[in-house]
Amino acid sequence: MPATGRATARSWLIWLAAVTVYLLAVFHRTSFGVAGLQAAERFGVGAAALGTFTVLQVGVYAAMQIPTGVLVDRYGPRRVLTVAVLVLGAGQLLLGVAHSYGLGLLARGVLGLGDALTFVSVLRLVAAHFPGRQYALLTSFTAAVGYIGNLAATVPLALVLDSAGWTPTFLAVGAVTVLYTVVVTLRVRDVPAGTPEPAREAVRPRELAGRVAEAWRTPGTRLGFWVHFSTMFAPNALTLLWGVPWLVQGQGQSKATASAMLTVFVFGSMAGGPLLGGLIGRRPSLRMPLVGGYIGGAVLVWAVLLGWPGQVPLPVLVPAFAFLALGGPASMIGFALARDYNPLSRVGTATGVVNVGGFVATTIAALAVGVLLQWTGGSFRLSLLALVAVLAFGTVRMLVWWRRTRTHLFLAEARGEELPVRITRRRWDAALPETPIVAA
Repeated sequence: MPATGRATARSWLIWLAAVTVYLLAVFHRTSFGVAGLQAAERFGVGAAALGTFTVLQVGVYAAMQIPTGVLVDRYGPRRVLTVAVLVLGAGQLLLGVAHSYGLGLLARGVLGLGDALTFVSVLRLVAAHFPGRQYALLTSFTAAVGYIGNLAATVPLALVLDSAGWTPTFLAVGAVTVLYTVVVTLRVRDVPAGTPEPAREAVRPRELAGRVAEAWRTPGTRLGFWVHFSTMFAPNALTLLWGVPWLVQGQGQSKATASAMLTVFVFGSMAGGPLLGGLIGRRPSLRMPLVGGYIGGAVLVWAVLLGWPGQVPLPVLVPAFAFLALGGPASMIGFALARDYNPLSRVGTATGVVNVGGFVATTIAALAVGVLLQWTGGSFRLSLLALVAVLAFGTVRMLVWWRRTRTHLFLAEARGEELPVRITRRRWDAALPETPIVAA
């Protein structure tokens, strides 16, 4: 990985080819945000069963993150991305012809598998082709490009579905995705020109378990996991499934207005991502204060949205959604933590561990909302409290590991080791065992 210097034009072209795969993955992932009502009619299911589509897809995604990190470290991101494009296309083609609930679930599960292979692969390419100081910024750019796929899955997809119908729409996007395999094969390279390919030896199951365990034991990885868990699940749950039903059935908005409202998440994330990435790239010490500020603001937003008497007016919904959208960019901080506190040979695995966090939270939240809607007879005000509960749990765990990570850094500093981020000891930091500490 080039630790100094500047990335070449070839590296940028490789990133562009790879990040387009992530754009396609996000499009496929979020397509149910506007297709949920058609899916309920097509497959003849209610709210809880509809929620199962997202739970299955996101559950597969979350379960595959650690294996994906290991696969990327073992076979290289180019091969993994090639497989990802093929699997994504196959899943969407299958969804286009599915008429039964079971076959629809299978299709979304396949999509979740293809989706799971993309983001970690792109970040591994970023780590190999770009200087370390640009990692946070490129991670944010990657997420921002993904949100273009999210944008395409709102109003444009809704219009195409209404005009062309379910089967032609999903068959077309599936075919385009499969064809993109040619671009990945021709353009993506694992390492910069002139750099030898790293030796990739087969990993035995015991070694694999040890590598994952080592990444998980690293306090910075664990902190990154809970940052990701706490910040990205709420916008995910709304854009993947429950945003349009809540706005249409719970808020009395038209379907067109509800679809347009989802674009607020997209534009908010696209604008906030690069700004946040550039800021923490210059001042990494601001990472956790920014996460704390987002979580505190999210609590206030949910208090307003769920406590508002009657229908929430659009002038309130728009800024509320715009703020919640910043959860996606804030979650990228988790990947910066994984990169800082793990060697390059383990970055793919650690990134996969972190990426599990937000999607586990999304799975729990999406399922809980669906079940509560069924139990409460369709009360979104009560059902969306599940999002607040998940936020509270994730925040508590994040604070625990933030404190432990700081202790780990102070011990490393006392041993004379170089720290990725300079921090100052505070009153709330844990006492250190028999080790003198010099505050930064």
